[in-house]
Amino acid sequence: MNLLYKSTRNSDKTVTASEAILKGLADDGGLFVPEYIPKLDVTMDELKGMTYQETAYAVMKQFLTDFTEEELKHCIASAYDSKFDTEVIAPLVKVEDTYHLELFHGATIAFKDMALSILPHLLTTAAKKNNVTKDIVILTATSGDTGKAALAGFADVPGTKIIVFYPKGGVSRVQELQMVTQKGENTSVVAIHGNFDNAQSGVKALFEDKELEKELADAGYQFSSANSINIGRLVPQVVYYVYAYAKLLENEEIASGEEINVTVPTGNFGNILAAYYAKQMGVPIAKLICASNENKVLFDFFRTGVYDRNREFILTSSPSMDILISSNLERLIYTIAGQDAKKNSELMEQLMEKGTYEITPEMKERLADFAGGFATEEETKETIRTTYEKTGYVMDTHTAVAAYVCARYRKDSGDDKKCLVASTASPYKFIHSVMSAIDEKYADADEFDLVDELSRISGTEIPKAIEEIRNADIRHTMECDACDMKAAVKDILGV
Repeated sequence: MNLLYKSTRNSDKTVTASEAILKGLADDGGLFVPEYIPKLDVTMDELKGMTYQETAYAVMKQFLTDFTEEELKHCIASAYDSKFDTEVIAPLVKVEDTYHLELFHGATIAFKDMALSILPHLLTTAAKKNNVTKDIVILTATSGDTGKAALAGFADVPGTKIIVFYPKGGVSRVQELQMVTQKGENTSVVAIHGNFDNAQSGVKALFEDKELEKELADAGYQFSSANSINIGRLVPQVVYYVYAYAKLLENEEIASGEEINVTVPTGNFGNILAAYYAKQMGVPIAKLICASNENKVLFDFFRTGVYDRNREFILTSSPSMDILISSNLERLIYTIAGQDAKKNSELMEQLMEKGTYEITPEMKERLADFAGGFATEEETKETIRTTYEKTGYVMDTHTAVAAYVCARYRKDSGDDKKCLVASTASPYKFIHSVMSAIDEKYADADEFDLVDELSRISGTEIPKAIEEIRNADIRHTMECDACDMKAAVKDILGV
């Protein structure tokens, strides 16, 4: 049966999975969601013997029903190959009493690779299915990781161009270098004077600009997105939660049917929403623990039912979570509103106009699957240091936020279920923050001098992604104000 998609702001019109992937954002500014969350049609016993690629097919065929078996298997095989430095793609590592799902073994050493290595294949397949003749312009805002992963995925893919906006001074040095040294004739990177929320709002505004859409169409272009607003980003993320549970079962770490908790460090809410979808598909997940840094807009929301972005924007050592407008939360709001597009639209309008909204008591009751927590900068550092001292395991700043929140949740709630932590980036990506957390003597050292030191103390190999940028030429130097993003896009495309 064909699973169709509709906008969170208008339930009347449906599109196929391939159309939703192509468009990225619905015409009314809403996000595409499946009409229902499909159930897995294989048992956990069958899943536990599967490879990552086989699991990906078992999950994604349920969501992407207008892709043929051949098309989908080709996309999966092209994505999850030697670009990853481990055959298992997403290894599980036991760290004290939690299980870290390492999602950073891809080309750009962050979890975004898990979805962005397959999105270009899904998108180009979708374009063929829908007889698209225009070049697809991938427009993306990044808080640091999505940008590089999208650039790497789309570099020199025929029929596409990619433009990435990132906040100048709002990403780590390694993240910035990964982007500005990116090769590919179809790649463009622009630093904006502002924060990630400015970049994300600017990109959404460009998608909704009908005049620009017509100008681009006349010039032979159409927009799509590589941000997690694109359902083609979200569906592949569901896979690794299914895979992780099956592997815990295979490794006899859990009993059949045993519920686990999952802790996810999140800013834009996509990664934890994927875990929620995995739960809806039938994975025995109890609590979804949403871990925030000092920009704790999501923590406050789960606690009070009020979403309020009217607050100071804090630059932290976990910059990929420095976000005050969590765009994927809209998909959850739509769900807990009983798929009421009108109610969801009202709340999103309030967010745009006043910067805040409050959900109803009935909607709040439907958030029982979720718990929230946050870690301060000090708590994040402390978690990195003490974990390293006790176990020798080194984690990045985002993973440390989740590890702290997970431990705190256990202590405060008395819930002793086994816990999976989404480990979202390699410590090499945020090396300065990680090494100075382990020992303050590293605080003034050059980031690239610390690479060899981290390799030595952790006993891990330096990732290829880091070796590549040590001596790479800077190719992208364009900057603009947030209000000039439209002009920058037109300039790049020669429109």
